Amino acid sequence: MTLLCVPLVARTVEEMVADAAAAAAAGGDLVEIRLDFIQGFRPREHLPLLLRGCPLPALVTYRPSWEGGQYEGDDTTRFETLRLAMELGVDYVDIELKVADKFMSFISGNKPEKCKLIVSSHNYEYTPSCEDLANLVARIQAIGADIVKVATTAKDIVDVSRMFQVMVHCQVPMIGLVMSEKGLMSRVLAPKFGGYLTFGILNAAKTSASGQPTVEELLNIYHIRHIGPDTKVLGLIANPVKQSKSPILHNKCLQSVGYNAVYLPLLGDNLASFLETYSSPDFSGFSCSLPFKVDAVKCCDEHDPVAKSIGAINTIIRRPDGKLVGYNTDYIGAISAIEDGIGGPRSKDAAISPLAGRLIVVAGAGGAGKAIAYGAKEKGARVVVANRTYEKAASLANAIGGQALRLADLETFRPEEGMILANATSLGMYPNTDGTPISKKALSFYDMVFDAVYAPKVTRLLREGEECGVKVVSGVEMFIRQAIGQFEHFTGGIEAPESLMREIAAKYT
Repeated sequence: MTLLCVPLVARTVEEMVADAAAAAAAGGDLVEIRLDFIQGFRPREHLPLLLRGCPLPALVTYRPSWEGGQYEGDDTTRFETLRLAMELGVDYVDIELKVADKFMSFISGNKPEKCKLIVSSHNYEYTPSCEDLANLVARIQAIGADIVKVATTAKDIVDVSRMFQVMVHCQVPMIGLVMSEKGLMSRVLAPKFGGYLTFGILNAAKTSASGQPTVEELLNIYHIRHIGPDTKVLGLIANPVKQSKSPILHNKCLQSVGYNAVYLPLLGDNLASFLETYSSPDFSGFSCSLPFKVDAVKCCDEHDPVAKSIGAINTIIRRPDGKLVGYNTDYIGAISAIEDGIGGPRSKDAAISPLAGRLIVVAGAGGAGKAIAYGAKEKGARVVVANRTYEKAASLANAIGGQALRLADLETFRPEEGMILANATSLGMYPNTDGTPISKKALSFYDMVFDAVYAPKVTRLLREGEECGVKVVSGVEMFIRQAIGQFEHFTGGIEAPESLMREIAAKYT
């Protein structure tokens, strides 16, 4: 079982002792005591205080500045401290590869049997090739490490795959982690690829390396105690991706139905490269968001007819034969949310949508804009597409028999009463929450405003719409409805727990 290690980076011994208790209460398996973070550290006075009352097995690290740590002194003092930790019964000691030979000579092989030696290498610039990583692991093994630790940095999410390949072939216990937000997958999937341990922090203020998730996230969102070699990998590939609530929603729903999969936020730069790199059947399904929804069409081998006509995909499923199939669940999610938002008397003929005959202005001509425009046209609406780049607006408008405008033209566009505005741009999305596709003054010409952005739940566009007395529909509705379709694709037809989805969305958006 992959252990969950909580790094302790407090500046005082007293705070570190308190954090060790908090780590145990949170569900950690061991703590990493980072001695280099303690101000005024006095080994013979402080080490016994740290170790004797520690409620969890302890890993002692005294990281020098030349390996990314805080310690500025000489190696002899450091080595003496680590040897003292061994004598006091510590469970693990971490020493850097660069000085591991010197340390082994220093202790003259007198390492307590209980104590495991971790020999570590950190690369804060990039992730080497598979061959170079394998050679590095062999060097660490040859020194006599009980546990190999290699930490690199992801410049691209595909870099993580090289660490996975090396981990599964390592002949001794290995900690293999890739730092930065693009390397998060390495930390969550450590149990799938045989990692000896992974790190989870107590909170965002107590990080010891970039890209570390919290203990709470690892245990209660990603459910790492249940991740194993057979666990399917799902996720949202987007850029940015940090703001998304999809990992919370999908993971809790997957857990509720007992489906063996984990859903990850995947910060990508190139969709085709990602799909080609993570081509194993275990990487079985992905949500696609900005800016990859249109690119996804070219990446898929087959397409759902609706997705193909829209020209944008938000869901990719990898079949057992390796073929990639693209779907668009944005279409149903957005249109049904808008229809319900219009409300009012319904036609006796259920086939007639409340959108029929209405004028809808779609701001944005990307993947979400295409889904809304095609969906609205199919429901009998008259569609206007407004986009910052006029040529893109014209291309989409021509495809559906609509009208094209520049986004700036919306300030004076008011051909009739009762119009509907649908924002399908990223304007207003976290972290740029001040953005809006249209001024408050121009909003007053609409009857209803829908915003596909759901983080934050109440965008500037929706807030100003309400202030103008316009009916508003949050992107949370589209988020839930498109997620229902995705969940059923991901799980091979298991019915999505809609009530749970709504409960989660209400809590986290």
